[in-house]
Amino acid sequence: MAKDNKKKSNLKDTRDKMQKRQQGRSQNAKRKRGSFIEYLKNVRLEMRKVVWPTKQELWQYAALVVVACAFFAIAFWAIDTGFLAVLKQLLGISM
Repeated sequence: MAKDNKKKSNLKDTRDKMQKRQQGRSQNAKRKRGSFIEYLKNVRLEMRKVVWPTKQELWQYAALVVVACAFFAIAFWAIDTGFLAVLKQLLGISM
């Protein structure tokens, strides 16, 4: 019987601790909330920290993206065409 009482008290203590944590979190969230102007100031500060690429780097990155897209487009087209050819042979379909 002593074990049951001890378990109940432990559960109650745990429940109380969880409720206090949740209350603390909601209060912290309310305290941290600032104005829209403050948000914009913070965005401006963060944008100043960004290291922007040079024009040459930007063109290189753009070219790399175009080449990668073309490569994958051709690869998917080839795979799709191959599967279609295999299915046509297996199912005896002619178009």
